[in-house]
Amino acid sequence: MNFVESEERQALRKAVADLGRSYGPEYYRDKARAGGHTTELWDEAGRLGYLGVAVPEEYGGGGAGIGDLAAVCEEFCAAGTPMLLMVVSPAICAMVIARYGTDEQRRRWLPGFADGSVRMAFAITEPDAGSNSHRITTTAWREGGGWRLRGRKVFISGVDEADAVLVVGRTRDEHSRTGRLKPALFIVPTDAPGFEYSKIEMDLVAADHQFGLFLDDVILPADALVGSEDAAIAQLFAGLNPERIMGASFSLGVARYALDKGVAYAKERSVWDVPIGAHQGLAHPLAQVKIELELAKLMTQKAAALYDSGDDFGAGEAANMAKYAAAEVAIRAVDQAVQVHGGNGLASEYGLGTLLGAVRVGRIAPVSREMVLNFVAQHSLGLPKSY
Repeated sequence: MNFVESEERQALRKAVADLGRSYGPEYYRDKARAGGHTTELWDEAGRLGYLGVAVPEEYGGGGAGIGDLAAVCEEFCAAGTPMLLMVVSPAICAMVIARYGTDEQRRRWLPGFADGSVRMAFAITEPDAGSNSHRITTTAWREGGGWRLRGRKVFISGVDEADAVLVVGRTRDEHSRTGRLKPALFIVPTDAPGFEYSKIEMDLVAADHQFGLFLDDVILPADALVGSEDAAIAQLFAGLNPERIMGASFSLGVARYALDKGVAYAKERSVWDVPIGAHQGLAHPLAQVKIELELAKLMTQKAAALYDSGDDFGAGEAANMAKYAAAEVAIRAVDQAVQVHGGNGLASEYGLGTLLGAVRVGRIAPVSREMVLNFVAQHSLGLPKSY
C-alpha cells in the first residue's frame, strides 16, 4: 500500500495548477458575474490533454483512470478556477461510453472528450423523483427503427454549453403503456427537435448554470441507446461512482483554495504587533480543517483506486464516503477562511463571500448528505433500510 502519488500524477497536478493560476480566480469571478463561461480555460485544458487523461489512448486520451482526472479537477478548483462540467462531461459521460458504448459510439464521441472539443451534460434528476431514481418517468419506446423519448429533467448542469446530453430514462414496449419500465441511457443532441431547456435562476455566482429539460417526443436514431438496453443499471452506476469521486475532488479543491487564503491572511494580518495566526482561536480551527481535508483526500483517492481496479461495489461505498467528507470540510474551510478575514471575508476583492453558498451545493449534489448516510447505514453497517 502506497500513500504517495506517482511522479506522473504529481507532475500532472503541477502542470494543471500552473495553468489554473495563469488564469486565476479573478478570471473565474469575472466570467461568473457576467453570466459567461470559462470557455478559454476549458479549451486550453483540452488542447493540453488534461480533460482527456482518462480517455483510452486509442481514442486520443491519456489512458489513465478516474484518479488522474480527479486530480485535474481538484487542482483547477484549488487554483480558484473551478469547472463544474468536468464532473460531468469527461467523467460520467466519457467513462460510461468508453465502458459500455458501441464501437461506433466510442469512435464518434471519445476523441472529442479527449481534446475537450465535445461537451456532454448528464440528466438524471426529475422534478418528482428527487433522489429516488426508481421513480424516473422519462420514457423511451421503439418507433420506426429508432426511439421516441418523452419526459422532464431538472437541475441539469451545463446544457447551454453541451453538444449532447446523456439522458437517463426508461424503456417500455411500444405496444404497452403499462409494462415494466427498464432504465436506459440515451445520447440526445441538444439541437434535436423537441429538445428544449430553460435556465433555472440560482442565488449562486458561478460560471456553470443549471437548467430544466423538456423532452417533447424527441425522435432519436437506434444508436442513441448507449450499450445494451438490459445493462443500464450497471451502466448507470458506472457513471454515478465517477460522479461522486469527481464531486469529492471538486469540494477538496475548493477547500484547499479557501484554506490557503485563510492561512495566508492569518500570517500577514497583524493585530497588537503579532500575526493573528499566532492566536489559537484562529490557528486551531485552521489546523482542524487541514486534518479533515487530508482525511477526505485519502478517502477520495481510495475510491478512485477501487474504481480504476474494477471494484464497482467497493468504489461505491468509498465514493459516497469521500463525497460526504469532502463536502463537509469544504463548508468548514470556507466558513473559517471568512472568519479569519473578518469583514474582508465578505469583500468582493478577497473572493470568499461567493463561496459560502457555492460549497453548500456539495451537501446536496450529486447526492444529498442524508442519502449518503442512508447508504452507509444500510450497506456498510447492515442496518434496516429506512426509506
